Amino acid sequence: MVFFGGEEMISFLEGTLLKKDEDRIVILSHGVGYEVLLPSIVRQAYNDKKAGEDGDQVKLHIFYHQSERQPKPVLVGFNLDVEKEFFEKFIKVEAIGPTAAVKALVLPVSEIARAIEERDIKTLERMKGIGKRTAEKIVATLHGKVGKFALVKEQIIPAAQEPEDVRRQVEDVLVRQLGHKRAEAAQMVSEALAMNPGIISPEELFEEVYRGQRR
Repeated sequence: MVFFGGEEMISFLEGTLLKKDEDRIVILSHGVGYEVLLPSIVRQAYNDKKAGEDGDQVKLHIFYHQSERQPKPVLVGFNLDVEKEFFEKFIKVEAIGPTAAVKALVLPVSEIARAIEERDIKTLERMKGIGKRTAEKIVATLHGKVGKFALVKEQIIPAAQEPEDVRRQVEDVLVRQLGHKRAEAAQMVSEALAMNPGIISPEELFEEVYRGQRR
């Protein structure tokens, strides 16, 4: 089901999980397939869900973005309305647009909000694509405005996957879909994790494996 209201053309989607990619999914609703970008903290909840014409039923709160510079509508999905609300504040920071914000949100909203309120630049730098200068802009823009989000209970946020689960998923894709031998895949993954032991998602691990192969 799709709801329309206010300035947002789409604010909520409910339908069949038709397709899953690394950073997005496709939801089939009333005969229309909607491509929805998902931050890592949201995408984690879909790892075990079934995709296809008989896929699982899903519901997402939607941030809808369209502008003169971005004429093609961009839909960003969230499991919780409070996550969407935080995202709307986060993109008010200079130089952080919706697409960059989607990539950056690899930490729980509560952890990011606490870092902002405590002026914890180091934690903010752990977000993807966020350097020291941008982290300082985030604090300057949002400090004193996101305390509410620091109170989101951790247990209602999709938990990060265990490192071994991430490793196994990536190795399986390398072998079954990308044609690598099991031993070769295991070595590629081990080298990537050695270079970046802080990896918490399959998407990050794939990127590190790719960078490793280029090196």
